[in-house]
Amino acid sequence: MADLTLTKTRIRAGVWEGILSAETELHFQPDVEVLHLEVPVPGVTVALAPDMKKTWHVRVPIPAELLSDGVQTFLIQDKRNGEKLQGFTIITGAVMEDDIRAEVDLLRAELDMLKKAFRRHCLETAT
Repeated sequence: MADLTLTKTRIRAGVWEGILSAETELHFQPDVEVLHLEVPVPGVTVALAPDMKKTWHVRVPIPAELLSDGVQTFLIQDKRNGEKLQGFTIITGAVMEDDIRAEVDLLRAELDMLKKAFRRHCLETAT
């Protein structure tokens, strides 16, 4: 059995990429699957990194037909035991009002407005 660690490196041109490392015995080949709504995503590749031992490059093509308005979550897991290795979320369409990121953006805008008003008040009352 292996202790696997999957680290995201990037999403580029519709492909999620990551590095999988293992603390394991020799001659281990990981078996990784990606699920979207509990359905396997096709085209996942796991290739041994030529420059590192016990390390593999993982590539997950994100099919365009899986993207629609709202939040789409992809789960990357070890196929042998179902252990979650990583996951990623894609949000498309109109910004959802309940989305925490939208709330943070609104709070940042309000904070910037308050900082400007406070600085203006300090300048006016300093003289």
